Amino acid sequence: MNSFTYTRADDVPSAVREVAADGASKFIAGGTNLIDLMKENVMRPSRLIDISHLALNEINSTAGGGLRLGALAKNTDVAYNEEIEQRYPLLSKAILAGASAQLRNMATVGGNLMQRTRCCYFYDTATPCNKREPETGCSAIAGFNRGHAILGTSVHCIATHPSDMCVALAALDAVVHVTGPKGKRSINFAEFHRLPGDTPNIDTNLGADEIITGVELPAEGFPEHHSYLKVRDRTSYAFALVSVAAALEMEGETIKEARLALGGVAHKPWRDQQAEKLLSGQGPSREDFQQVAEALLRDAKGYGHNSFKIELAKVAIVRALSQAAIREGHS
Repeated sequence: MNSFTYTRADDVPSAVREVAADGASKFIAGGTNLIDLMKENVMRPSRLIDISHLALNEINSTAGGGLRLGALAKNTDVAYNEEIEQRYPLLSKAILAGASAQLRNMATVGGNLMQRTRCCYFYDTATPCNKREPETGCSAIAGFNRGHAILGTSVHCIATHPSDMCVALAALDAVVHVTGPKGKRSINFAEFHRLPGDTPNIDTNLGADEIITGVELPAEGFPEHHSYLKVRDRTSYAFALVSVAAALEMEGETIKEARLALGGVAHKPWRDQQAEKLLSGQGPSREDFQQVAEALLRDAKGYGHNSFKIELAKVAIVRALSQAAIREGHS
């Protein structure tokens, strides 16, 4: 681990000033991902800015009828919050499907959004990795890539985003609130994370001098018809091979609106709103669910070891939608 200095921020403006003054500094709160990366010399910040004492751990109602999750709200507190469980059970179940209880007790909402890929080549500083060191190559493309991306990839990177929480937030159309030297701004969740393209080292559209202050959930949480399905190698403390957040608004036996987000298959939570619209006005039939699955995976590309994920994702989509249509979802 490299040497670094430590600063504790007392409020959001001071945190922004600190990070803007040093481009090699990083915020730290729970530290469940950053500390691991520092130990492996994958990330070498010159300064850690401790934001764990900022007043950003609230879970409050918004004027629009939704909820605002403070950036420092712990994953455990969000998952077991009574209003989250009742109004946004999809989010609660996604969080509880991720990590371990000990990690959820430390991990924060903002940190979950900012966590980095668990690609083994990204963590191995002896191998080329464009995400870790641009223009060195992607070892995963011709290497062992069983857990890697099948959608939205580029010749520069096929890593996946590891979060479960973010898959549910994508399906719910959440909004990320940030603050920087130029003031406050909001980022639609679909635009927060980036595909690799030519710059896989840039994970998000958050400015280097900005801080996440909260995540806003809309009024509609799809409590009646939802499912979070996570397919993984073991049932505890494992990242998804494929995960599906499915949410339906039903009128009788007709689907009024459908939301689908996939995890474990791309550099960001994957949504295709055109594919979702195929279900509008339809009945909850297996044939229609299969049509949507085919549409969502139409551009999927396997790289050998991970090619099985294409069919796995299709099956998972049909199963998640079937669960969501019948009754309150389960993981």
